[in-house]
Amino acid sequence: MEQGLDMSGICGLDIPCPHSERLSLRPLMPNDEDAIFDLLGDPEAMRFFPRTYTREEAGLWIARNQYRYGVFGYGLWAVVQKQSGEVLGDCGPAWHEIDDELQLEVGYHFRRRYWGHGYATEAARTVMHWCFDHIAVDHLISLIRPENEASRRVAERNGLVNSGKTTWRGSEHLIYLMERKRWNLL
Repeated sequence: MEQGLDMSGICGLDIPCPHSERLSLRPLMPNDEDAIFDLLGDPEAMRFFPRTYTREEAGLWIARNQYRYGVFGYGLWAVVQKQSGEVLGDCGPAWHEIDDELQLEVGYHFRRRYWGHGYATEAARTVMHWCFDHIAVDHLISLIRPENEASRRVAERNGLVNSGKTTWRGSEHLIYLMERKRWNLL
């Protein structure tokens, strides 16, 4: 890509960003820091994480995902409501080592004021579709704390099944799984 090229519509691998009826996904950018801090700094939104993040750490979150875009061609993307242009949170694929094996996780995190509107389900489904269309993987996972019932419902509405448990970053997580062959039947 040429320097200075607007990548707001390119989500990696020179492929257009995923989008759905209500949502557009695009790379996180430094000017998203306020929205990302509103999410990562909120104790209620982060209650299933070890802690909240500072504003500086929200900037590092964005930078880490920009690094992922450069290395892998994708990462967590900003989820933007088409109607308002507002950044609702983030969602996207990220590689993690789980039980000594690299796994591609579809992660999603949303600002509290946007909970309960189906945005997480819609964004995660859109990202799963993008992943199976553009990345040679035979399955995707979502790591979810057992007590995070809302996130579990998002995974289950999208057809993922609980395939076991793991300890990840010091906490027990359920591994929700979607295999490509099952996805193709949905």
